[in-house]
Amino acid sequence: MEFGTLFLIPNYLGNNSYYKYEENIKKIIYKLNYFIFENEKPGRAFIKNTCPKKNQSELIIQTLNKFTEKESFINFLEPCFQGKNIGLISDAGCPAIADPGASLISLAHESNITVKPFVGPSSILLALMASGLNGQNFKFNGYLPIEKNERREKIKNLEKNSYLTTQIFMETPYRNNNLMNDLLKVLKLSTKLCVATDLNLENELIRTKTIEKWKDDKVKYHKRPSIFLIQSE
Repeated sequence: MEFGTLFLIPNYLGNNSYYKYEENIKKIIYKLNYFIFENEKPGRAFIKNTCPKKNQSELIIQTLNKFTEKESFINFLEPCFQGKNIGLISDAGCPAIADPGASLISLAHESNITVKPFVGPSSILLALMASGLNGQNFKFNGYLPIEKNERREKIKNLEKNSYLTTQIFMETPYRNNNLMNDLLKVLKLSTKLCVATDLNLENELIRTKTIEKWKDDKVKYHKRPSIFLIQSE
C-alpha cells in the first residue's frame, strides 16, 4: 500500500489576518480528515476560517505541543501508514518553525512518508523581509532568557555577532515592554533594531531605526506578537 502524505499547513498569524489561502490549498484541506494540531481550539478555528463548509464532526484530531511525549509520535503517523493524508497545523505561522513539529517531521522522513509544505505566513521571514537588514546572513535565536541579567548578557552577545549576521529573536508578548527596555539600555546607539508587530493583521507595525532614534519612540508593544531583529554597524 502506498503511504499517505504529511501536509505542513501554516496557520494565520492572528484573528482578522489579511492573508488569503490559494484555492488549490483549500481543496486539499477540504479533502483531509486527519489533523495534528498544536492545540485543538486554534486548529479548529483555522479549519472553520479557511474551509467554512467542512464538517468539523468528521475531523480526527491529535495534538502535538511541548507537552507531547515523543514516544507517541509514531502513532500520530498511523493514518499515513494506512494510505491516508494528514495535515499538521500549528497555532500560528509555519509548523516546525519556532514551533513544535520538527521531530514528527523527522520521523516521517525516516518512515518514508512524503512531506509536503505549503506556502503561508511566517512571522520570522516576514519580519526579515521588511526589516531592511541583512537578508543574506541571519540567525533565529528563539526566546531570550527570562532573568534580567541573563537576558542583558545575551543581548550583548547577539549584538557582537550581528555585524555580519542579522540576529532575530522573539519574546512572549506580555514581556515585550521589558525586552524593549533592556534593548534600549544595552545596545549601542548606532545599532539598528527592527520591531515587526502584529504581522499580517490590521494593526501591523514594522519599524527599523537606530537605538538612538528608538529612545524617542512612544509605541507600546505589550501583548502584541512581535519579532525583533538587530544589526550592528
